[in-house]
Amino acid sequence: MRRVMFTYFTSDPSSKALCSPMLLSTFSHFSLFHMAANMYVLWSFSSSIVSLLGCEQFMAVYLSAGVISTFVSYVAKMATGRFEPSLGASGAIMTVLAAVCTKMPEAKLAIIFLPMFTFTAGNALKAIIAFDTAGLALGWRLFDHAAHLGGALFGMWYVTYGHELIWKNREPLVKAWHEMRTKNAGKGGGGRS
Repeated sequence: MRRVMFTYFTSDPSSKALCSPMLLSTFSHFSLFHMAANMYVLWSFSSSIVSLLGCEQFMAVYLSAGVISTFVSYVAKMATGRFEPSLGASGAIMTVLAAVCTKMPEAKLAIIFLPMFTFTAGNALKAIIAFDTAGLALGWRLFDHAAHLGGALFGMWYVTYGHELIWKNREPLVKAWHEMRTKNAGKGGGGRS
């Protein structure tokens, strides 16, 4: 029997974690092999992504990617009527891979078991996106293709536009967020004591 996982949003003002299931799914894996594969890919690309973004921005992008890819997965599953768990870890890993491949498309990559065959990062990204698009369109259940696509598209978007739009302009956003939280705390809603 398959276990079904549902996520819902609540309008209850006393709720402190509206997106916690999507955030926590960033660290969820289906099996030990799934976790090992994801950690190997993250380890392989971690030095490149941290060099591109820095530690703080990498953490922000990685956690955001987990939430976004899980959301895309949930939307796709709701649209197709398949109520299965969504694991955002692979989507977050795909964000890292897509970001590095987008910024360094001529970098040479190889598969761990076939090191004699090399290919460019740009070609690898195109192949992964084609594979996951086909998987989503044909209803394959091998991977969470929607989460992979959501993560890859977010990674490509972020390194192309998001860094300039979000990270470089974060100070006014952070200030507005703190002002909003202070106002809400004064009204007795949503803020911390």
